[in-house]
Amino acid sequence: MLALVLALILGRPVIAVLTAVADGLGELVSAGLQAVIPRSRPHLDPLVSVPHTHSFLSGHATTGFACATVLGAAVPRLRTPLYLLAALVAWSRVYVGVHYPSDVFAGALLGLATGLIVTRGLPRLAGARLRRGRGPRAG
Repeated sequence: MLALVLALILGRPVIAVLTAVADGLGELVSAGLQAVIPRSRPHLDPLVSVPHTHSFLSGHATTGFACATVLGAAVPRLRTPLYLLAALVAWSRVYVGVHYPSDVFAGALLGLATGLIVTRGLPRLAGARLRRGRGPRAG
């Protein structure tokens, strides 16, 4: 939602597109890793219902940091608050008892990598500029 609002305010729809790609890619990769790494969830009294997937790694941390990286590249003055928000979301998964700290740390690293791939790799492939342009460059 934040990506869409920023894209509309700044008149740069590529921001929303790249954020959606980062979110989807982060979700896809983290779900794939959860499926193949059989780590049990913490044995605590969780504050929320326990997901039925494995614990490693945190999908919330992955997608939060992936989106923060893309949006932070688009609007650098928001980078610190965006990363702080992503860190709070990630830590909340430990707080509510459904992840270990290493799960969210690994998810955050994967999210950062995903966001960097999307912000640096995809625009080059498409010929778009995230900060300066409104979309793909002509010719």
